[in-house]
Order: sequence, then structure tokens, then C-alpha cells
Amino acid sequence: MAARARAGALILAGLLAVTHSAWSHDADAGAPPGPTPGTRFSAEYVRSVGRLAYFWAWPMVNVHSRVAASAKLAAPALMGGIAPVAPSNQLAMLTDYIAPEERVVACPNSDVVYGFASVTLDREPVVVQVPDFGERFWVYQVVDQRTDSFADLGKQYGTKPGFYLLVGPDWKGETPSGIERVFRSPTNIGIVIPRAFMDDTSEDRAAVQLPVSQIGLYPLSAFDGKVKTTDWKALPKLPSSSQGQEEAKWVVPEQFADALPAVLDEVPPEVGEGALYANFRAVLEAAHGDPKLRSAFLQGAASAEKELVDPLFEFRNFGVPLSRNWTTQKNGAQFGSDYFTRTAVAKSNIFVNRPSETTYTYLDQDGAGARLNGTHSYTITYPAGQVPPVKGFWSLTLYNKHHFFEPNSLGRYSVGTKNKNLHYGVDGSLTLYISAKPPADKSLLPNWLPAPKDDFSLYGRAYWPDEAILNGTWTPPAVAKVE
Repeated sequence: MAARARAGALILAGLLAVTHSAWSHDADAGAPPGPTPGTRFSAEYVRSVGRLAYFWAWPMVNVHSRVAASAKLAAPALMGGIAPVAPSNQLAMLTDYIAPEERVVACPNSDVVYGFASVTLDREPVVVQVPDFGERFWVYQVVDQRTDSFADLGKQYGTKPGFYLLVGPDWKGETPSGIERVFRSPTNIGIVIPRAFMDDTSEDRAAVQLPVSQIGLYPLSAFDGKVKTTDWKALPKLPSSSQGQEEAKWVVPEQFADALPAVLDEVPPEVGEGALYANFRAVLEAAHGDPKLRSAFLQGAASAEKELVDPLFEFRNFGVPLSRNWTTQKNGAQFGSDYFTRTAVAKSNIFVNRPSETTYTYLDQDGAGARLNGTHSYTITYPAGQVPPVKGFWSLTLYNKHHFFEPNSLGRYSVGTKNKNLHYGVDGSLTLYISAKPPADKSLLPNWLPAPKDDFSLYGRAYWPDEAILNGTWTPPAVAKVE
């Protein structure tokens, strides 16, 4: 399966590269003409275009579906009593780490207090409220419909407390007094995810509540220059909309012929994409008028989901290889025309930060190349002075085969800066123990990262990474199976 996925992905990536090169005209100068209206297409061609379009559009359809779901909400709430959700242009925040039952977004972070908002900037610009976080690390992820970042809001940017404005590509209004800075999105649809680091202590759980209560996002019409405070603990709880153990399904192949036209309207073409859009639209028009062609188009979408997108859920099938079977990606939230990595990241762990904000490292296999599995025990040892070098924080998170947390007796899903009781060796090294059963030596319990009884993955986060991480001088140590 993995080999077939890589081969298919290479073919697709090559086709996209060729088309992008061939159509690399300036978007403002006008793209070359597309198919003549009324052109008769073969079913096989329509099937191929459906396959290509599905892979290309997967992240944008994902975001589109999330925003559409937000539009059905009456007020900010907790989906399933767990995940923060809100109507567009509003925010919902947690007040503690996210619970393991969350199924809205894969690879949740167990080191921060989260928030979530979708924005529809053609309706109205939105104000983002930044409190005084003091020395606490924080970052607001702000991405457009392509999942590319378009705003610099975080401790590493020296962002001052105050009010910031997010506007759409066509906004021409006046910036109100009291707004520190305006960020313009290339698309009208986007996602905002505030993250505030929190130590795993009762003291810091109490201390984080004030700044979290002052994290805000609301329509410009509600802006009065005054800091708004919200009791996020009072959010109502909604029934869960998720089924099973996997992430909620945001992209459905059977519905793709109806979803793609909206995405083409919502997401302006980048330079070089004009002809791609023209061909997609021509095929869609033909498919909407011919049931056989529509069926062929959807067959292409279904085959792309199974043969191209699904395998990219596994971290080992994409990214930049590092030593000791770790991988990473170096263009998260700034994908540009790297359609392959954009979709791979969206499938496996959507809504990543820029690498300079957060560097992610992924591991599906131990140092010997065998799949990580809870029937075995493992260790990872950071030599003295060699934990991930960061100015923010670092963590190592364990996800089950669905890229979610596996409930365990400690309620522990990551280990790192937030843990104040880690035991270091006499030589200053740090060894973490990864297994389904706790270590027999109870003194090692603070360093235990509980695993499920079957396949799992390890996921490193380095927030505000030092240059050694960015340039590859530092890479994670091997994960060794205990014989």
C-alpha cells in the first residue's frame, strides 16, 4: 500500500508540477484559454480530472466543510462537551488541556489551552483580542482556506497586548482607532486557533485562567476599544457529531462534485493556477449535465481518496526524512504550490503552525525500522543538554493509530517542558519510557509515556525552535525497542 501510495503521489505531483510550469503566467495578465464551451469530454478524462481535482482541493474542501458546520451553530459551545466550536466570526476557548475523546481535529495538542474559530471575512472583518500573557508562551494560528498562515501573532513576534484586525482580500474599509495592526487574508474563509502554553500543575492551571478569559475574537461591529472578558467555563455542551474513533469526516468523495464549485469560487487562483481552474470548471459543467460523466468524476474522487489521500495519514509516507526514521515537514502553513505536502499534512495533522513557530517531527517506526506497537516497550534518551532546543516549549506526544489520544490511567498523553517532575540521570540525560504497561520500577513513572496495545505514533513539537532545529543540526534521538 505504501509503495503504491508513493508511486501514485509521485505521478500526481509530477502532473501538478508540469501543469504549474506550463501555466506559470502572471494571474493579472490573464491565463491561457481553457476548453471551448460545449466541448465533449471522454469519461476517462473526466475521471482523471476528478482524481487530480480531489487531491488538489482536499484541504480547501476540509476547511469549507468546517466553516459550513460552524454556520449551523447558535453560539460558542463545546462539541461533545470537549471540543471548542463557535459560529463563524466568533471564538470558543477551553480552560484546560483538551480531553482524549476529542475527534474534531486529529493530533490534538496536550500542552496548551486551545481555542477555535472559523472566519468568513466577506461578511465582516473580525477583531482578534490579545491579552497580556506575561512570560507565558502563546501563539495564535491564523490560516486562510488553503491552510497557509497570513498573520504574525505570538510571543516570538513580540506581539503587544491589544486589538488586531483580520480582513478579507477585497476589504477597503477604514481601520478604527485602537487597532494595532491589520492582517489581510488571501481568502475570505479562514481558521484561527489560539494556543497558550500551560504547565501540568494546579498552580499554572489557576494562573492561566486570567489571560485565557481575555482571549477574544468577534466581528468588527462589536469592537469598542475595551477588553472583553469571557467565562469560557460557562460554555454550553452540545452532543457530539463524531462517530467512531477516527477524525470527523470533513471531505466526502461522493459529495465532491458539489463541493468543488464552491471552493473554486471561494479560493482565488494563485499565480499559474488560472488554467487549472478553467479546466476544472469546464469538466464540472460537463459532469453536471451528464450523469455518466458525473459518475466518472466521482469515481476519480473516490479512487484519489483511497489510493492517494488515505495513505498520507501515515507520517512515514510523506515529508522530509530525518535520521533514525524520524520525518518532518519544512513548509507547514506556507505550502505555496506544494500541493502534495499541503494535502498530506491536512490528512494527517491539519492546522500546523509555520516551522519557525513550531517544528514538528513524526515517527511511525523505531530506530530499527519496525512499526511502533504497544506489544513492545521502548525508550528514548536525550543526552545531557540535548532535549529539543527551544525558546518556547517542547513536547513528545503519543497518538494511537487514529492520531488521537489513547485514554490511560495517568491521563498523560505528552511529556516535555510542562512536566516538572521528570527524573534525569546522574549524567544529566533524560530517558522516557514508552509502553502499554507502566514500568516495573515505580521511580520511573514520571518519565512514562503510556501507549495503546497496538500501533501508535510519536510526535515531537518544538515551539519557537532554536536555529539548531531549523537548520537540522539537532534531530530527535532514536526510539529503541526494549529487548
